[in-house]
Amino acid sequence: MTNNDLIVRATAADGQIRAFAALTRNLVEEARQAHNTSPVVTAALGRLLSAGAMMGTMMKGDDDLLTLQIRGSGPVKGLTVTADPKGNVKGYAIVPDVVIPAKPAKVEGATRKLDVSGAIGEGVLSVIMDMGLKDPYVGQVALQTGEISEDLTYYFAASEQVPSSVGLGVLMNRDNTVRRAGGFIIQLMPFCEESLISALEKKLTDMPSVTSLLDDGKDAQGLLEYILGDFSLEINDTVPARFYCNCSKERVEKALISLGKKELNDIVKDGKDIELKCHFCSKAYNFTLDEVKEILKRV
Repeated sequence: MTNNDLIVRATAADGQIRAFAALTRNLVEEARQAHNTSPVVTAALGRLLSAGAMMGTMMKGDDDLLTLQIRGSGPVKGLTVTADPKGNVKGYAIVPDVVIPAKPAKVEGATRKLDVSGAIGEGVLSVIMDMGLKDPYVGQVALQTGEISEDLTYYFAASEQVPSSVGLGVLMNRDNTVRRAGGFIIQLMPFCEESLISALEKKLTDMPSVTSLLDDGKDAQGLLEYILGDFSLEINDTVPARFYCNCSKERVEKALISLGKKELNDIVKDGKDIELKCHFCSKAYNFTLDEVKEILKRV
């Protein structure tokens, strides 16, 4: 799969606006394949992966790590995404195979929408930033709609006091593969003029959905040009984005050690090799009985 996923970072209106846009079709499809997600879960996880990829590039330090976590009352139960400043992102759903009815179309004959908010339900969005300090920064807000875009918009305003607009979209093919995925984050700086805010609000209110724009052939830069083209848009740089997991047998072995002596003894008593899968990418790691015995000696 050719990877043309990327994040575009930009400013507009002489620095009064900062903006990010992402094209994430390939990484969302890779996540779908890794976890065998149902269409509604692919849409939910894809939106959070797109947001995570963009928010990851907001961090400054090379080793900084962002985690977005949603816990909800809906059947998917929760989503977790982690991202770094280099455009690497990974994530998973607690229940990947949820199937619920689509939302009725607002206009007769229009395509019905996947019910992401129904899959997520009521709950909490947590944003955790590990910047190498003693404790990570944790911001938490109640989910506003469960649609993810609005929940992140609310998070930026409530926790970071940054007026923002977040748009995210995932469009599926009839065979349940990912057709389009991406989104944008537009943020106002503290010195933003009132007239600019009004003009931008009107543009955002009147614009079509992210999936419509992506399906019309707009890429990440095209999204920003559509929204901010009248506001002296300046593209600063682009960052390649990809679904990437840094799991290894050594890391999974640490998880085994953390189970403790009793659990490991039970595994040895069973007398069988065991297989553990990485939460984030579903890669399987096999540990023979002899390997488990060696690990037990070190606990």
